[in-house]
Amino acid sequence: MSHDGNASVSRAENDETRSGSDEAAVAVAVAHLRVVRGDNDVLRDLTFDIAPGGVTGVLGPSGSGKTTLLRCILGIQIVTAGAVTVLGHPAGSRPLRSRVGYASQAASVYDDLSVVENLRYFAAALGAPASDVERVVTEVDLGSCAHRLAGRLSGGQRSRVSLAAAMLGTPQLLVLDEPTVGLDPVLREDLWALFHRLADRGTTLLVSSHVMDEAERCDSLLLLREGQVLAHESPAALKQRTGETSMDAAFLHLVRAA
Repeated sequence: MSHDGNASVSRAENDETRSGSDEAAVAVAVAHLRVVRGDNDVLRDLTFDIAPGGVTGVLGPSGSGKTTLLRCILGIQIVTAGAVTVLGHPAGSRPLRSRVGYASQAASVYDDLSVVENLRYFAAALGAPASDVERVVTEVDLGSCAHRLAGRLSGGQRSRVSLAAAMLGTPQLLVLDEPTVGLDPVLREDLWALFHRLADRGTTLLVSSHVMDEAERCDSLLLLREGQVLAHESPAALKQRTGETSMDAAFLHLVRAA
């Protein structure tokens, strides 16, 4: 779990801030973003904007660049070129520390602390209200194991502790890297309902997944393949444009047309 990043992203000095109107119109702005590792172009000249509010799904097969893109948005990924602006500020900058929540694929919790103790610790570190702990425990449905040691939780429960920690302090942007992996269908349904409740309150959510059936649950999609954006539109618009009736078929249509 992290609410801030330490590595800086390449950017021009005059990108340090944006006007209030720009910030209201765009939650995340990515311009000509490129990440290279060795001889491998992980992200290839990505440019897109994400509007505030709603759930944007970052989807694509394993190795398509999803996690690297999320790390760029958090400001914890060294980039080769381009700029990323989040809520009107350069990604990873100090003003974003209390405004961006992050849950990684690997749950970041202390095994020798209970669920509540973990969340109290993170709340204190973030300066979030102590009352937030009870709220997030309830929202991610961990009430029955709130006082159990994190080391005795299932993988899915540990992931929910990380998600709860990311929600402390009511961040404006939530970045969730494959938050539903390993969860049973009922819990996945509950979490997606939670994501949309948060979006209805004005939170912007970026949710990555390699499972295409989750695309239907998103308000907007950012489909990646081999470090490139294949599509950035709503599920309905994508199916209409490709003439397909399922997201799997629509994605294959885009791959074959690329």
